[in-house]
Amino acid sequence: MNTTPEHDERIAKLTFASVYPMYVAKVEKKGRTKEELLHVINWLTGFSGEKVQELIDQKVTFDAFFQSAKLNPNARLITGLICGYRVEEIENPLTQKVRYLDKLVDELAKGKALEKILRK
Repeated sequence: MNTTPEHDERIAKLTFASVYPMYVAKVEKKGRTKEELLHVINWLTGFSGEKVQELIDQKVTFDAFFQSAKLNPNARLITGLICGYRVEEIENPLTQKVRYLDKLVDELAKGKALEKILRK
């Protein structure tokens, strides 16, 4: 699935720090914890909780965030719709990685078990 170049550029320039509080609010509103959220982020990116906080403090863009991430090899197993896009069909690699993260956060908020969210 194609996204527009403008859409991809907007996502690349978005700071992780601006979105992270929304991730926390979304999962906590549904009874999940910040620790579970950090566990999911760690699985996808390899970042510890301390590293996530450091990246937030540095106000890194999603582009820089994912450039320094070590994406889990099983991330390709993340499929389904998020924000109107099938994540497995997104052609821009950065946009796809951001949507992977969005999909995992969405699954966590919907009450899916961590064992199922963390594709093995």
